[in-house]
Amino acid sequence: MLFSSITFIYYFLPILLLIYFLVPKKYKNLVLLIFSLIFYFLGEPKYIVILILSCLLNYFFGNKISKSKNKKFWLIISIIYNVGQLLIFKYTDFFIENINSIFNSNINYLYIVMPIGISFFTFQAMGYVFDVYMGKHKPAKKLLDFMTYISLFPQLVAGPIVRYIDIEKELVKRESNFDKFGEGITRFIIGLSKKVLLANVLGEFASNLIEVDLLASWLKPILFTLQIYFDFSGYSDMAIGLGLMFGFRFLENFNYPLIASSITDFWRRWHMSLSSWFRDYVYIPLGGNRKGIVKQIRNIFVVWFLTGFWHGASWNFIIWGLYFGVLLVIEKLFLKKYIDKTKVFKYIYTSLIVVISFLIFNSNSVNEIFTSLGNMFMINDIPLTSGTTIYYLKSYLVLLIISIIGATPLMKNILVKIKKGKYGKVVECLEVVGCMALLVLTTAFLIDASFNPFLYFRF
Repeated sequence: MLFSSITFIYYFLPILLLIYFLVPKKYKNLVLLIFSLIFYFLGEPKYIVILILSCLLNYFFGNKISKSKNKKFWLIISIIYNVGQLLIFKYTDFFIENINSIFNSNINYLYIVMPIGISFFTFQAMGYVFDVYMGKHKPAKKLLDFMTYISLFPQLVAGPIVRYIDIEKELVKRESNFDKFGEGITRFIIGLSKKVLLANVLGEFASNLIEVDLLASWLKPILFTLQIYFDFSGYSDMAIGLGLMFGFRFLENFNYPLIASSITDFWRRWHMSLSSWFRDYVYIPLGGNRKGIVKQIRNIFVVWFLTGFWHGASWNFIIWGLYFGVLLVIEKLFLKKYIDKTKVFKYIYTSLIVVISFLIFNSNSVNEIFTSLGNMFMINDIPLTSGTTIYYLKSYLVLLIISIIGATPLMKNILVKIKKGKYGKVVECLEVVGCMALLVLTTAFLIDASFNPFLYFRF
């Protein structure tokens, strides 16, 4: 089930909210758990056992690590289980494909269907076990609370990756009030609008373009960059909004990454829950930057290889991760101190790097990457533009301009400034009206929609 679906918005969510606010406080986690499992079951019925098993075993691992004298043994067992689960369900056919290619063998593919959200809930469970091992928090007292934490439907299938320590108190005792609920609804509608009105339509625009000219070759990766930003940040906004409705405050996952002034800055702003996960549980345990520059570079490449591989069982994702690893090392060694001194170039440089990165990310093969890059940089013999590309650019130009502005904090800053002035109350009223108008508009789009996937469900 998608957040951006009529079924979720007008059936599932209202029924859940009604029951949730009617039951006594001691049953609220049980209601959330039941509905979260129903939510997952409706999208992935045969693999719900994988989610439940992950909850039970990681709860067990956390308790064992807390009580056992041999903590490291149980930590290793937990890593074997969690990583093994990912390798089996996500990467088996990738390994078979590469073994067949290297050794000219003929091993049959297993065609294992990847459970939705397995990368997210597995990392969330692993983070919990790591934190118990490192003494950052005690294990959950109740299995019900832990299962609610892992399976909580707002962040279950596409993040953000929520740390147990960040919502530990709210799992046991949380307060819901009108202001928080209203903030949650607003945040949900904004995320829904980003997804339906911008990401989906940008995807349609990009799908109409054929890379037979220079303009289309540049437009396509630019559109995909904007699409995946609004798609994923829109989902995160909806998840954060839903969390607020039920009394949880999840940490932000995006901070206007497309205005970053360097690649280092970009990864402080993009998918922040994932980058902080790899920082805390891979980069720092490997030694971080504490053991000399050579080992620091090694640690960076390990993290970015794993970051790319986490996104999918394909070489383009690995190349994408290592591409960022190389650039981050170059920035760290010498480049960043020079680009930081520039006023405009640093933004052009970062935008170019990011657009190329998402070209790699969205490619279906290594050959496609080189073909697309050849088109972009006029290595291949293609015309500057074509009538078809100009036609679609004119048709979607307003959308493109709105999307570029929407990827910056410009409108947010203007609203904040106006709210502080004498017309603040008027703007707040108009904001409510605007949100309701957006909900009506997105509903109309959803009723007529034929294109409504979440891109990060693949990962």
